[in-house]
Amino acid sequence: MIRSRGTESHSSGAPVRDWAVVIPVKRAEFGKSRLRVTGVEREELARAIALDTVDAVVSCHRVGQVIVVTSDEITASALRPLQRVRIVADRGEGLTAAIDLGVASARGDRPRAVLLGDLPALRPDELSRALAFASSHARAFVPDAEGTGTVLATARAGVELRTRFGPDSAAAHRADGFVEVGFPVLSGLRRDLDVAAHLPVARRSGLGPRTSALVNRPQVLAS
Repeated sequence: MIRSRGTESHSSGAPVRDWAVVIPVKRAEFGKSRLRVTGVEREELARAIALDTVDAVVSCHRVGQVIVVTSDEITASALRPLQRVRIVADRGEGLTAAIDLGVASARGDRPRAVLLGDLPALRPDELSRALAFASSHARAFVPDAEGTGTVLATARAGVELRTRFGPDSAAAHRADGFVEVGFPVLSGLRRDLDVAAHLPVARRSGLGPRTSALVNRPQVLAS
């Protein structure tokens, strides 16, 4: 199946780009520490995954502002030319601090979302549908494919967004009153790529161009 990550079809006329999406991105040399793919350099792969994720978010017609929190200058330099992308310097104080910094940088009159930066099979239309559902609730979240982690957490405009990313974050978000967004387990939105065992299903979901170029080379597929 051929899929386009650069465009998203919609029939409502001009797009309503109301959401601000915060994406924390770890320095590539430290990112994806458990992801080992034979024949692929881990730092290069971590950066490709992050860039494909951001590209899909920028292409979502509901997103008006993308805030990438990172201290990876190569990633930041690649993203600065993109419309609607703002780079916020990560202070190196951990994931929660990076997320809080990004949320604080978002415009207060927008609904806000936090999306993990390791979703290389994410499609703009999937994110659009998730945000449309989330807009009906004060706070909402999407669990990862295993159902224990979280890939997306949201809050409507004017509602405080304090996320609980980390171990067992799905249960933590439910306990904090976040409404779960029901979404197909095979969708790219739920397919965070942490270990090599996640790769076959992510391939079937449809990887972004940078990640695909690295992991779908003949020598890698043959390994």
